Amino acid sequence: MTAITGKVQITKRPGELGIHSMDSFNLIVPDLGQAQSFYQSFGLDVREEGQGLGLYTVGSDHRWASLTEGGRKKLNHLSFAVFEEDFAPMRRRIEAAGTRIMDVPSYHEQTTEGFWISDPFGMMIEIKVAPKSSPCEKAPFLTRSVPAGQMGAVQRSQAPKVEPTRLAHLLVFTPSVPDSLAFYARTLGLRLSDRSGDGICFMHGIHGSDHHLIAFAKSDAPGLHHCSWDVSDINQIGTGAMQMADKGYSEGWGLGRHVLGSNYFHYVKDPWGSYSEYSADIDYIPVDHDWDAGDYPAEDSIYLWGPDIPADFVHNYESDPA
Repeated sequence: MTAITGKVQITKRPGELGIHSMDSFNLIVPDLGQAQSFYQSFGLDVREEGQGLGLYTVGSDHRWASLTEGGRKKLNHLSFAVFEEDFAPMRRRIEAAGTRIMDVPSYHEQTTEGFWISDPFGMMIEIKVAPKSSPCEKAPFLTRSVPAGQMGAVQRSQAPKVEPTRLAHLLVFTPSVPDSLAFYARTLGLRLSDRSGDGICFMHGIHGSDHHLIAFAKSDAPGLHHCSWDVSDINQIGTGAMQMADKGYSEGWGLGRHVLGSNYFHYVKDPWGSYSEYSADIDYIPVDHDWDAGDYPAEDSIYLWGPDIPADFVHNYESDPA
């Protein structure tokens, strides 16, 4: 616990083991040049690193994702972070539960003392000690207006570039939502936020996180549906959508508002059939709060308002035959 301005703020749920952040992910893409163009247009800081690329938010040295080039798009691994004092107990608990510690993947340059496991469907997972990158409180949601007699919007040609502040979450395809829910709860200490039957579930970190830092959707194979990036307001979501359309990335879904998580959104389709999401004002689950998880029918689990969902929005292109 940390003392701030005379008050005691809980920054870690006492006596419980669990990851505190999704630290990063690795994505194989068919063409690094296309990836660099897409993510730079999206507003990220894309850096050349060795034979691949790193995705950063502007002004931050936290690498949210690494990209490597391969034959087809593939979500390659997930990296989660724990507090230093939880690292050894987490490893002991995971091994005691019968989950095997794996060798470091050959493509991965080991720069931490983390360890690796695999989920039931072959997704490689790194667990390491790293600073908490998930938010410790709900971010301000900005709404702006002006007095009568003043112009409220800037000229479109003068609109500042939208630059997300952080990775918010991933939605990952899985052959079994119940099995993924059970595994990630048992091994990583994640908790169910909400679900819709066996079709989709949303999970949060126990040490304070957004409504979900990872979600799982039913498919016939693992894969990445979307990565979500936080911005400050609806205007940035809309401006970001236009920013991408001006660069030729006009396919997507939005503007809308989700039900589970409550965030405002616009999704932009990348060159390989997955999405990057501009997101704002997602629900937040404090470290000292036990969220009342619900199970909702499909019509109440996706969006409150917005345009019709694209026909292929939930198609897993990573499951298509090579």
